[in-house]
Amino acid sequence: MKEKKVSESKTIMTEMIMPNDTNPLGNLMGGNLLRWMDIAGGICAGKHCEAHIVTVSVDHVSFEKPIHVGDVITLEASITRAFNTSVEVNVEVFAADIKGGANRRCNNAYFTFVAVNDETKKPVPVPQLLPLTRTEQTLFEGAARRRELRLILNGRLKPSEANEIKTYFAEQ
Repeated sequence: MKEKKVSESKTIMTEMIMPNDTNPLGNLMGGNLLRWMDIAGGICAGKHCEAHIVTVSVDHVSFEKPIHVGDVITLEASITRAFNTSVEVNVEVFAADIKGGANRRCNNAYFTFVAVNDETKKPVPVPQLLPLTRTEQTLFEGAARRRELRLILNGRLKPSEANEIKTYFAEQ
C-alpha cells in the first residue's frame, strides 16, 4: 500500500449552531459537538483508509470555550498516524460569529478509527501516513504515546510494556 499525505484526507466541516443544538443557557451541548466531531473524523479516516471505518475510541475531551447559539463552527479533521488497521485522527473545533469575527479555538480530541472489510466487517490494513511538515511530524510521534496510553487504559497493555511513554519521559 502506498503511503498517503495528511492533505489527501483532511476534512473540513462547518455547522451553524441553532437553538435546538443548545442547552438552556444558549451554549452548544457537548453531545452534539461530539457527534459532529465523530462525523468529521470518520469522513477523514474513511478517505485515508479507502474503506468503511468504525470509531473505537475518543481521547480526553475538554470543552475549553463555550460555543453560543448563532455561532458558526468549523471542524478540521486530520490523520495524525496510521497503525496496522487503525488511524488516529485529530479533530479541532473553531467557532466564530456569522460575520467571521471573534474567531477562537474551542476544542480538540483524538479519535481512533478501525478500517473494516465491507463484507466480513473484519479489520483490514490501512495505508501508512507520510508526515511532511514539522507539525505533522510532532503529531505523528505523539500518536504512538497516545496509542500506548489508550491500550493501558483499556487493559490491553501493561504499563511496564509502554516503551514509547517510558522513552518520552526518560528524555524530559
